[in-house]
Amino acid sequence: MLEIILMACIGGLAAVMANLGIAVFNDGLRPIVPENLEGRMSRKELGVTAFAMSFGLVIGFGIPISIAGSIILIHSILLGTDIIGLTFQRGKIYAILAGIVGALYGVGIYLGLQAVVDAFKMLPLNFVDGFNKVGEPVVVAFMVFPAIAIALQFGIKKGIITFLAAAIARQLIVFSNTEQLLKIDGSPVVLSPEGIALVVGMIFLIAFAVREKSEEQNLSTLATVFTERVAKIKKYVWVLMLSGALVAAATNLLLIAGDPISLNLLAEGKISEGGIASLAKAIGFVPLIASTAIATGVYGPVGFTFVFAAGIFTPNPVIAAILGAVIIFAEVMLLTQLAKLLDRYPGIRASGENIRTAMTRVLEVALLIGGANAANAIVPGFGFFAIAGFYLLNEAAGRPIVRMAVGPVGAIAVGIIGNILVLLGLFTPPAG
Repeated sequence: MLEIILMACIGGLAAVMANLGIAVFNDGLRPIVPENLEGRMSRKELGVTAFAMSFGLVIGFGIPISIAGSIILIHSILLGTDIIGLTFQRGKIYAILAGIVGALYGVGIYLGLQAVVDAFKMLPLNFVDGFNKVGEPVVVAFMVFPAIAIALQFGIKKGIITFLAAAIARQLIVFSNTEQLLKIDGSPVVLSPEGIALVVGMIFLIAFAVREKSEEQNLSTLATVFTERVAKIKKYVWVLMLSGALVAAATNLLLIAGDPISLNLLAEGKISEGGIASLAKAIGFVPLIASTAIATGVYGPVGFTFVFAAGIFTPNPVIAAILGAVIIFAEVMLLTQLAKLLDRYPGIRASGENIRTAMTRVLEVALLIGGANAANAIVPGFGFFAIAGFYLLNEAAGRPIVRMAVGPVGAIAVGIIGNILVLLGLFTPPAG
């Protein structure tokens, strides 16, 4: 019951914040919301835009990955509450209605996910175990994203150097763990190879970004031009703090995760590794989220996403909630200083979009490989054929399904087809 209440509160509060223009989760929607708030776009147009930008990601990305890891990917909830909140007209009564629908939606995602997993287990061909392979390549592939972001922004040579440094760091940690070279009081210390590789890549990315400085006369552009919009975010900081507290507590209970990488690590019981991945992702997204928030006056319901790392690293949900609220408060109060920093180091500001692009490309490849492996584990031979065909036909059709969703959705489709083949007597499930 506590978990149901928590999910209802997250869904309800997020829908209310979206309705009032306080916060939305979809980074692409954040610059559009002020168009409606300032009278340049109708509410109906805004609602249709929110649906077009978010619905496919909920169905094709958030929910399949949540099913694969048995932990809810936050996109499944907050992209949906963006749609709910922005579809209702703005106002107190409509905000209450949006909150009620958002709460029901949050509970529905929580209960529905387990119901779907249980239903899969009752099928003649139980493909849950095979489907879990969807996330396996994600964890390893994620450490590549800083090198890709550097290649996009600073050139391929620097990207290759970063990639090699991260790869060498990973293998050194593997060797250290195998030989038990690191010890504390005689006990061997095991480090995450992927986590260390990710940290090395982020160090290179930050080092390259801070080398680009603005001239003194161009400083504080963001800080001075968007003062009123930053003030608006600070006005609602108490609401945002409540959202941060709820999300951190839910993460601590392993109900939700902030990204596919940490989700898969948490599902495997690798808590510290999941926390490191979540922290690295948050650091990487600061420039993007900060700049869009400062320029639009619309924040994110999870802030810079540090609340997920807080939830993972804290010992219980109460402490997680307190820390989550404190983190959001600190983020909001530091927005003006962050604006000055982004103006002083334009390389950092520009890195935000490159980081997002790099993460998207890495996830596209990793989830496609994972989906192919999962599909082939479910129906050997046919799985690879189906995913390859699904991907190429989707490309030929103009990509109606986002690339990140092709692998997970294709694996589910193969599972359903496999069950039909079993019922028709055309396929015998592998032993075990």
